[in-house]
Amino acid sequence: MKKSMTILFLLLSFLTQSHAQSKDLILIKERIVTELMKNKPNDQQVALILSQFNEDNGSFKDINYSDLSRTASFPHGRHTSDLAYLGKAYKTPSSSYFQSEKVKSVIRKGLEFWIKNDFVGENWHDNQITTPTNLLNLMLAVGNDLPKEMVEKVQPMIQRANMSASGARPSGDRIVIAGLVAKNLLFLGKDLEFDEIIKIIAEEMKFSTGQRGIQHDFSFHHRPDRVNNTDSYGYGKFANAYGEWSFYVSGTKYQFPKDKINLLVDYYLDGIYKQQTYGIYTDVAVKNRSITQQTTFKPQETLEIERVLLSTDYRKKELEEIIRLRKGEAKPSQSFAKFFWQTEHFVFQRPEFYTSVRMFSTRNRNMEEPYNGPGKPTHHRADGTNYLVLKGDEYLNIWAAYDWQKISGTTIMQKPSLPGPNEIQKEGLTSFVGAVTDELYGAVAFDFKSPHDLLEAKKSWFFFDKEYVCLGAGIKPKKSLPIVTTINQVLLKSEVSIMQNGEKKVLKNGNRVAENVKWVYQDKVGYVFPKPTTINVSNQTETGRWSDITDQKNISKELVSTEVFKLWFDHGDKINDIDIHGKRKLDQSPGYEYIVVPNSSEKELEESSANNGSIEIISNTEELQAVKHNKLGIIQMAFYKGGELQIAKNKKIKMHSQGMAMLKMNGENITTVTVSDPSRSLSKILITLPSIHMSLGKGFLCLPDKKSNTTMIIIDLPQGVYSGKSVSVKL
Repeated sequence: MKKSMTILFLLLSFLTQSHAQSKDLILIKERIVTELMKNKPNDQQVALILSQFNEDNGSFKDINYSDLSRTASFPHGRHTSDLAYLGKAYKTPSSSYFQSEKVKSVIRKGLEFWIKNDFVGENWHDNQITTPTNLLNLMLAVGNDLPKEMVEKVQPMIQRANMSASGARPSGDRIVIAGLVAKNLLFLGKDLEFDEIIKIIAEEMKFSTGQRGIQHDFSFHHRPDRVNNTDSYGYGKFANAYGEWSFYVSGTKYQFPKDKINLLVDYYLDGIYKQQTYGIYTDVAVKNRSITQQTTFKPQETLEIERVLLSTDYRKKELEEIIRLRKGEAKPSQSFAKFFWQTEHFVFQRPEFYTSVRMFSTRNRNMEEPYNGPGKPTHHRADGTNYLVLKGDEYLNIWAAYDWQKISGTTIMQKPSLPGPNEIQKEGLTSFVGAVTDELYGAVAFDFKSPHDLLEAKKSWFFFDKEYVCLGAGIKPKKSLPIVTTINQVLLKSEVSIMQNGEKKVLKNGNRVAENVKWVYQDKVGYVFPKPTTINVSNQTETGRWSDITDQKNISKELVSTEVFKLWFDHGDKINDIDIHGKRKLDQSPGYEYIVVPNSSEKELEESSANNGSIEIISNTEELQAVKHNKLGIIQMAFYKGGELQIAKNKKIKMHSQGMAMLKMNGENITTVTVSDPSRSLSKILITLPSIHMSLGKGFLCLPDKKSNTTMIIIDLPQGVYSGKSVSVKL
């Protein structure tokens, strides 16, 4: 009843301004007001805000108004957000501060202070989004209770959010700014202009491949650098802002076209939620500069899905499943493999684990710039980063104590220190970067060349139901510094046990080099080495400061201690050493091989490692990396140049160019071949398979040769916006 009274009070304010507005606009306003007022202000928070208020000049004692720099993070935003919070309390009948004269006085004095000073931050976001958002919320709550002159003076500040503003370029921010304009037009009663701005918002849901916006693989690019921003700008801003307005206008003459809403659903399910752990939690792999900020571990909200379901039944069951997962009413059940070919990002999920590989190429820069301070040590976070999660909190707030030159999955030259933040973002140097996948299984290949160190390596990953294989070959540095491949650096959550010299042992906390190791086990994850090897294992307390990994101000300088598990190969610093005759001492460049076994018990790991989990590494060279899963009957291959591979006795396959392939087999017979071109330079792939195949179909041609008992298959590859996507042919 009290909540209804709040909404009624505010609606009467709107109707006073424009009594002749249509029923549709009144309904839209009611929804906006309801959304604004749905969370009751906390009386203790109101009291705290009032206690910090300076009656003399209308400022707040706990805000530093002198620093408007980018790295200060605009503390001034709290001034306007606190005023908006007080406005909600003033209009909420159930609040102890409902229609409080003291609160009203503080709002007026605080707003006078803001109008007088008109604080403009160095970051455009402060002025075009933060301040207009807070001032609009204040106007929507108590604008009718403020002097008309004061309301008019606030308008120029609110109207810094406009469609000609710098932040309104096509990106994640455009819909946010358009939404602010729309709310302000409703507040001012400018109906005709509202009609136009709603059309702009509606039309923003579209593919913009090669530009800012949704790409045809359902990833999202916020800037021309083509760095992955799907779970940041593409989710919290673009998708959710669009969904918010689709809810406001649903059932009215302004409602968005069905095809636009359905595209939003596709983007949620095939883009955003596949880049989240089980569709529930934020995945650290897709974070950019924000990774250096502390966070909490909690499921994502369900509001965005509930809003969309009011407008469409499209893929309803899938959306409802995400709701149940986020509410804890269901357990993960999906299995999939997906490569975002526009973004060079691969994700792989089974009900028990979620993992990914993050890369870059000549088509995409490696990492977001550290705008406004955060993300200071993220130079190598796209160098084949391979995080693994079972629950979702495996890396939670590890970053202050993290070794940023030992990032999970990467091969990095160990420098005395990282270059400065202005050296983070780089253009990719290689084009052979991609994956082959049938949407259930997949392999990833990365012809890696570091733009920071010019270190080269051929890196690949092969994904199956209960494990995945990681291979590296041709590691070639340009400098004589130590080279390290990190298997994982993660929170230490259990004892660490290893199988060494045929004997199982539990390691004491510390840091050591262990020889002749068959496997390592920590926190329900096993790391198996096909052949016993020498490995570095660290399970100990690491220290660091949050202030060391960001240039933001007002960040804690307190030394924090974190229990960390690290596992890595040390390839040494003598890879390029030559003898007195000028000949390289090493016969070949170093590499690595390991198998990751998630969600395993130690006993299961010990049993499966005896035969490497039915895994056979067929090749690990600079020209060809290939793995066979004997139990599943799957062979996955990355040909860095054309070549042959023997897959069984008297049976070879031949790739006539560079490319990737995956074969599914039934016994000795190949039933499906899936191919892709990571370089995006081919229109067709030619692959020769053993045996005679006479299959017919669109997009491929079988040319059997009975004399050699082989079949050459010519397969058309996707082009244009789909270049880099895989193609499957059933035989």
